[in-house]
Amino acid sequence: MKTKRFFSFFLMLVLSMTLCVPAAASEAVLPEDPDILAKAALLIDLETGAVAYAKNEHQELYPASLTKIMTALLVLEAVDAGTLTMEQELTASSSALSGLPYDGSNAGIKAGEIMSVRNLLYCMLVISANEACNILAEAVSGSIDAFVEKMNLRAAELGCVNTHFINTNGLHDPQHYTSAWDVYLITQEALKHPDFMTICNTANVVIPATNLSGQRNYWTTNHLLATWRVIGYRNREAMGIKTGSTSDAGYCLVSSAKRGSLHFLSVILGAERVEENGVGNIRSFSETTRLFNYGFDNFTYKTILEKDEPIREIAVSLSEMDHVTVHPARSIEVLIPKGLEPEHLERTVTLYADPVEAPVSEGDVLGTLTLHYDGVEYGTVDLLASHNVEASQKLIFYRDVQAFLSNRTVHIAAVATVLFILLVILLVVTSSRRRRRYGRSSMHGRHGGYRGRKRR
Repeated sequence: MKTKRFFSFFLMLVLSMTLCVPAAASEAVLPEDPDILAKAALLIDLETGAVAYAKNEHQELYPASLTKIMTALLVLEAVDAGTLTMEQELTASSSALSGLPYDGSNAGIKAGEIMSVRNLLYCMLVISANEACNILAEAVSGSIDAFVEKMNLRAAELGCVNTHFINTNGLHDPQHYTSAWDVYLITQEALKHPDFMTICNTANVVIPATNLSGQRNYWTTNHLLATWRVIGYRNREAMGIKTGSTSDAGYCLVSSAKRGSLHFLSVILGAERVEENGVGNIRSFSETTRLFNYGFDNFTYKTILEKDEPIREIAVSLSEMDHVTVHPARSIEVLIPKGLEPEHLERTVTLYADPVEAPVSEGDVLGTLTLHYDGVEYGTVDLLASHNVEASQKLIFYRDVQAFLSNRTVHIAAVATVLFILLVILLVVTSSRRRRRYGRSSMHGRHGGYRGRKRR
């Protein structure tokens, strides 16, 4: 019986000691680099703009037909401005068709053929028709050269610093280049126009008969959306956006995909076509799917900071209250690796003043808080005073007196005043001494020299 009690007591002791030992803090688990097989790649969360993956995102590379995203953007902006309408019919000019290679992407549009702006956009974005770009460019700007100039101006306005356009369609030119990041900026702006994604996400389009052609039936060049030409690339989560390829640019693709609450945009530049087990693999498509899966499998939204969380106490001067507590101006929810928890994040507090002078009003911005990990910033937020702190008039008076006395001008004036007083005293003393000395001498002389009046 005693033995059983002893073992029971021993087990309880061991258990209590185990519970009292603090659990070791878990370490952050970051996703492995997917090593995307392309010259440049980018994966962006469209909801927050957070970068989930980047490789050579600012390197200047040839975009091929990804150029047509910018062309489409300017056309849709012209529609919004009222200078064009989607149903407006345009006549293809000979100048719009000249100089285009016969074996390039085209919709077979002839000089003099009439087609609506909407259908020209479908030809340009679904089957990547080069002549459709020039026809639309002339309608927007009057000439192709003027339109290209507008393309470059608009790119600069969007913050593209590694982009220069020479033509409307992406046919190769050594001076026609962009970067994965700039392509993202342009695409993000184009996505603000609903018609853009509607057209880009079209797998099959029927172009009605025109004055010079019968009805046309076209399939998209984006193999993620359709299996009409090839099999093995279809991705049902993918939506749009634009393909591009030349021998100099390699295979390029901009696409987007949604899964649950996540919505990613991907950019691939300079991928290759390789033979794998006797089957051709266009890596712009396969690597895009791998990039999407990397994002969906390894990232999620997390609240990393609550609005009502007290962050720290800041010292306060000129008040009977010696501190004020600050809290974040807002909660922060961000895209973050699944293995990275809020407690893993480092916090950097930057104060605008320390101590801060009273009075302080509730809601005053007293600094900022930045959350980061391993060189990646996950959010910055203002720090607000949680309560009022009233100033002490007595302490303010003492402060003002000290400030007055410590003022350099006051010091100089005080020294000058003292010197002046000393000078006056010196002059008075000197004058007094002279008066006493010369006053006595004069009196003595007059007394010794006076003999009085002689009587007669």
